[in-house]
Amino acid sequence: MRKVITGEQVAQIYNRDPFALPIWRAPIYETPAAIIALVQLVRLLAWLARLIARHPVAATVLAVLVLAWLNVGWLGLVLLAAWAVVVLAAWRFFWPSSFTRWITGPAWGRWRGWWCYRRRWAGVMAISGVAPWHQGRVVLPMLGKVTATKYTDRVAVRLVSGQSPADLAKCAENLAHGFGALLCRVRTARSGRVVLEFVRRDALAAIVPALPIPAHPDLRALPVGKREDGLAWLVRLHGTHLLIAGATGAGKASLLWSLIRAMFPLMRSGLVRVLAADPKLMELAFGRIIFDTYGQYAADPEEIAVMLESAVADMQGRAARFAGKRRDHTPAVSEPFVVVLVDEVAFLTAYQRDRKLRERIMAALATLTTQGRAVGYSVVAALQDPRKDVLTIRNLFPDRIAMRLDEPEQTDMVLGDGARDRGAACELIATDPAIGAGVAFVRLEADPDPVRVRAGWVSDADIWDMTVQVARPALEEVPV
Repeated sequence: MRKVITGEQVAQIYNRDPFALPIWRAPIYETPAAIIALVQLVRLLAWLARLIARHPVAATVLAVLVLAWLNVGWLGLVLLAAWAVVVLAAWRFFWPSSFTRWITGPAWGRWRGWWCYRRRWAGVMAISGVAPWHQGRVVLPMLGKVTATKYTDRVAVRLVSGQSPADLAKCAENLAHGFGALLCRVRTARSGRVVLEFVRRDALAAIVPALPIPAHPDLRALPVGKREDGLAWLVRLHGTHLLIAGATGAGKASLLWSLIRAMFPLMRSGLVRVLAADPKLMELAFGRIIFDTYGQYAADPEEIAVMLESAVADMQGRAARFAGKRRDHTPAVSEPFVVVLVDEVAFLTAYQRDRKLRERIMAALATLTTQGRAVGYSVVAALQDPRKDVLTIRNLFPDRIAMRLDEPEQTDMVLGDGARDRGAACELIATDPAIGAGVAFVRLEADPDPVRVRAGWVSDADIWDMTVQVARPALEEVPV
């Protein structure tokens, strides 16, 4: 009978059958207890170091509390807590924005990250179909940082290897219902990562009143309305061109007047001139005195063509003066920033019967959009029909705004391919003016993800107030 063979490397399992194949087992080493204790101590210290690095504020507060308790006792803890409450209350009262940024916002984001997402993450991901099965186990996308506002949650997600943002976009509706949100949009981040934007409350359900005229406007950030996350909607005009598309009654006029309202102090100081083309004789004519005083107004197609060609000549003259000396433009009274505002541009292009006049207008607009950015010229064009044959120079507008549209395909015509798949459902914007007027999706040159916004409603009374401010100095100069 074969005996059991023992040794330091391998050992054969005892078997009474002499003809059976030998069965081997791995050797067993006895690790000294001191080495085991040392390894566990190193692991504990590494865990504490990572904990302090991830939560420095909490670690500092805990250390201060422990020191206060050791040196002073419970009375020290009470005094320290009372002092912290007073400091936080004063911070909240005098500097609410910074308090929200550093205290309320992060705390609210952590709470929502744990309560609303981390607890249900595995179940929702698996049931929604974005957790693939690999080698006999379910692989989940990794939940990252959660940033919460009053209206939306932004959840950073690390994708599973081999996934793409389109895989999550196809299940956006499932994710929205799974986490109790009204809507879910997938925002691209760097490679392998996305941001899920969950809309909990509609910040744009109510009419946004006209924003106050800013005291010190910035042409790179003009306040014109409100974003879906509750922040102010800022529009850039300096260094870009803007295309606005929307069906009848979508609220294009309010957006145009919101831009004028935001630039009004700069117009009065001579830093901005507005060339208004109003072929409908309706939207811009109500405040014509503003354009006659701080720019130019034209309604007849022939007059509009002359105005645009004059703007082209002035732009090229400015470019000749800047050549070899300057590469960008800074608004000045001698060299003001010029905004070419065209309402219903389709009346001047596709629907214009005079072919020669149409070609003159198209040539002027094409020249302004291709050469005007660097020398302080910006074209803002509004239209109802976004088809290519209506406005052939549509691609020359870097920044675009799509309001309510009639057909789903028109969204990609205005905002670019894939915009509707990213959540810009412009055809679903409500036709009720109280709910949908002024609501739009914005896609900027530097950001392919559309953002839902709502322009402020500029009433006739608001326009009249601006015209009164323009007319008052002229009336005061008239001798009695």
